[in-house]
Amino acid sequence: MYHHTPMIVLGIETSCDETGVALFDKKRGLLAQALHSQVNLHSVYGGVVPEIAARDHIRCLLPLVNQVLGAANIKKPDIVAYTAGPGLIGALMVGGGLASGLALAWDCKILPIHHMEGHLAAPFLESNPPKYPFIALLVSGGHTMLVLVTSFGKYQILGTTLDDAAGEAFDKIAKILDLGYPGGPAIAELAKEGNETAYPFPRPMINHAGFDFSFSGLKTAVMLTIQSEQKKGLNKKIKANIAASFQRAVIDTLVAKTINVAKIENINRIVIAGGVGANLLLRHELEYHFDGEIHFPKVELCTDNGVMIAVAGAFRCAEAIDVSEIKATARWSLESLISV
Repeated sequence: MYHHTPMIVLGIETSCDETGVALFDKKRGLLAQALHSQVNLHSVYGGVVPEIAARDHIRCLLPLVNQVLGAANIKKPDIVAYTAGPGLIGALMVGGGLASGLALAWDCKILPIHHMEGHLAAPFLESNPPKYPFIALLVSGGHTMLVLVTSFGKYQILGTTLDDAAGEAFDKIAKILDLGYPGGPAIAELAKEGNETAYPFPRPMINHAGFDFSFSGLKTAVMLTIQSEQKKGLNKKIKANIAASFQRAVIDTLVAKTINVAKIENINRIVIAGGVGANLLLRHELEYHFDGEIHFPKVELCTDNGVMIAVAGAFRCAEAIDVSEIKATARWSLESLISV
């Protein structure tokens, strides 16, 4: 699964609003991890404020590194892997800067990691990791894409969102319904009390050729419904019905597109990764409708974390380099990576 030597990878994740650190040993597996969420800081604003995110990463990152090293009783790792993109540039610079400083101090190698490849690495921690090839549904606040994965590092993007990501749509509808941030868990929770057939929201591009997604039309339809209901009086029951109907429309779309691409590509294996992968309806519907293998990371490893970066670093450890420049890029194509 991994290259030989060096052995221990420190993973650092600071691409958005989670500060994640983990130590992964290629022989012994996960040694320790720590995660700090900034949700409470950003929820006041209804979304992530980049400046606040970067400042909080500065505050939390080094204490988390010390916490993880102490928990694993390790003085220093062999490689420091850090998220170099895509993400918020200020937040990425914090992780990249500390990673570079630590690598210089420890006289060890450094490894910039693609955030979405990190998400693709998370399922390999499970007891039954996926075999290649597989179709990956990468679905989060910033991304919604279908990827053909033929080996670690060899990716072909078959479909992506033409506008909003699925997680972004969840956040925006949650904000309009005054449910707080992050929107995905809030809508999923409220949807339990609602009727998912109450509103016939569109399933965008579900019958279109190709595998691209679009969630802006669905978002608009939901917003118009909310405005209409507000005139009559928007109570909790109506909010729950809207949340349930909206969630069902998004999940139906994701499931239909994912299964369709697996059939057309003749691949009997699907991997779900990214924050929306924690959605229990998505998991249930895919398991119900897809006959092949389905691989999910643990729910806590769907959202951003240091573990996935450490594991991706273990896959790519042969590419580790001496510290030179801090790599931080807001946009970075998954297809530009090379196979290990």
